[in-house]
Amino acid sequence: MKQIRLHGRGGQGVVTAAELVAIAAFKNGYEAQAFPSFGVERTGAPVQAFARVDKKFIRTREQVSNPDILIILDSTLIGTVDLFSDCDKKTQVIVNTTKKAKELGVTFGPDEKKLPLRNITAVDATKIALDIFGKNLANTTILGALAKAVPFITLESLKEAIAEKFQEKGEAIVEKNIQAVETAHNS
Repeated sequence: MKQIRLHGRGGQGVVTAAELVAIAAFKNGYEAQAFPSFGVERTGAPVQAFARVDKKFIRTREQVSNPDILIILDSTLIGTVDLFSDCDKKTQVIVNTTKKAKELGVTFGPDEKKLPLRNITAVDATKIALDIFGKNLANTTILGALAKAVPFITLESLKEAIAEKFQEKGEAIVEKNIQAVETAHNS
């Protein structure tokens, strides 16, 4: 089972991103679940959502505490929220940032071990989103980088998930989101 934890701020679409992960994985023949974790947070407050993907039925429903994949939609959370303490040297991290992976200095665990650089993907999803949407809609954009990094989501299944999730918003919105994930996937 692959466990994914997504971090961002209220209003950035963290929950939608988790749902898209689950839909895309399901379209590739996997069992999947997605769910949020938030209370009375307001726009801009730290929030998290979770997704699980497996080839067999997923029984567990608790929050993801030791993620295989950590997606960070807002890099300003690094150092202000404890994102990495329950990660290990195998955790893959995808960060929306203008910095290079080596500049992030990601550490994990009680003894602050450095996460291997090969496990960190830095993508400027905000710039891609601003270029395509004219506003910071990095939630779907960053999933293009995820589709490139994992075997259970393909670019094609992600495009199908976006078309399904956003069909009521109109074809233009669907096409822009697809363009955004393709751009992130190819960056």
